[in-house]
Amino acid sequence: MTSLRSKNPRVAVIIPAGGSGSRFGAKTPKQFLRLINAPILLHTIQAFAAHPDVADIVIVGSAAHLRRIQSMVDKAKVSKVRAVVEGGASRQASVWAGLCAVDVQNSIVLVHDAVRPFVEGALISQVVAAAVRWGAAVAAVPSLDTILWEGKPQTFTKALDRSRLWNVQTPQGFRRTLLVRAHKRAQRSGFVGTDEASLILKLGKQVRIVPSTARNIKITTKEDLKIAVLFMKTENGPD
Repeated sequence: MTSLRSKNPRVAVIIPAGGSGSRFGAKTPKQFLRLINAPILLHTIQAFAAHPDVADIVIVGSAAHLRRIQSMVDKAKVSKVRAVVEGGASRQASVWAGLCAVDVQNSIVLVHDAVRPFVEGALISQVVAAAVRWGAAVAAVPSLDTILWEGKPQTFTKALDRSRLWNVQTPQGFRRTLLVRAHKRAQRSGFVGTDEASLILKLGKQVRIVPSTARNIKITTKEDLKIAVLFMKTENGPD
């Protein structure tokens, strides 16, 4: 097994890609929509496949789209994709399915949104390094909006300190053994978290912040897709 102290730990990436895209309002799940020259999901996969520390990629999808995902991977010849597996009824269950498919030789596991295709190699490296050192780390950006607490229904009763608030992104990185333990504890207690970091916090462990940028967007709406197209055209030209 790769030592956590090694300069380049062996890293696996889990990409949950089973979303229905209901908020996007399209018949096709948004991860399969084309972003210029390829599906959004493929852009995301290739971003991790290009990173030297990433050894394995596990993609988790719905039963209805497993063949579609496998065909996409085969056609693009992404050799680092270790498995395409069926997910569960929730994101948490799907990540667990992906985690069960991760080779135990991988000391670090990253979890990344399928529709967050602009993740950069430097950010991946920073999350991996923080996960090695601290056990758990997430990419995040400082909140730019004022956040008010709804104490009574439809009534704000408290303003939260914006300087201490962050908008969480992915990748989220963990020592594999710690993430397995967090999932098993959640399963026993019936706890359902909003992301993997919340499972770690439920264990009473801390999660390290890795500052990211607004460019690492999650394509959730049609407006997000328009922004993503502009990003690519600006960087790669209008072809």
